[in-house]
Amino acid sequence: QTVRWHIELQPWASPTPSLNYEALRFLKYISTSQISCEHMNLNSLKGYSETSKKPWSICLDERFGLIHRIRSKQCRLYSLGLGSDDNQFEMSMANSGCEVHRFDPSIKSAHIQEGRHLWYHRLSIDWRDPNPAIAAHKLHSSTKKLGTILNEFGHHKIDVLKADVESAEWKILENLILEDVVEQIGQLVFEVHIHWPGFEVSGNDSTVVRYWYSLLRELELKDFRLFHTYKDLSKPQMFLKKEAFNASSCYTLSWVNTRWK
Repeated sequence: QTVRWHIELQPWASPTPSLNYEALRFLKYISTSQISCEHMNLNSLKGYSETSKKPWSICLDERFGLIHRIRSKQCRLYSLGLGSDDNQFEMSMANSGCEVHRFDPSIKSAHIQEGRHLWYHRLSIDWRDPNPAIAAHKLHSSTKKLGTILNEFGHHKIDVLKADVESAEWKILENLILEDVVEQIGQLVFEVHIHWPGFEVSGNDSTVVRYWYSLLRELELKDFRLFHTYKDLSKPQMFLKKEAFNASSCYTLSWVNTRWK
């Protein structure tokens, strides 16, 4: 299999590049469900209390594998985050019998186990493996690509990947697509931040939005379907540093890999 270095960029939304057209296409895309999901909350599962600050929606419909893997206590959740105190979703997944791994570079020890099913790891997920010369100077924080961690942990599949990585999501998602790691993921729930381009995303505004759109279309080409969008009205209502397009700066997108049955 040939290594891919770049995603396929979609054609411009208009004959000549225009932020207006790119933004409208992108916002319509992330606001339109591609597949319906009837059962999205964990209330039906035991040990779940409805206090989560954010709706991390997963699809529990019978036609997808997740609900069956939860019932048979075979499911695995990876959660990428930064010092978040809101771990209600992780706790409820652990309480329902899922093996939960939370990656957070701010914790005190390298690995902490909490209860039977919840592990914390002092690792942050990046879109490239670190330069050894630089890594040696950072004694505690460790940065690795998700594919590297999967190999090291001996995990071949993740039923749910939840990511709240404060604007690193675009490059991390690109890495998962280019290295085909997304094919090992059953459902993908991630927060996107659109008030600025994001880490290492370059180009003018219309180029940036076309890149965001193209990345999400790559997911669709890999048979992922968007089933839920949460527009966060508590965050600044900004789109690339401007109040425009009636957009929020933050959305949570939930995708299901339809190849996983």
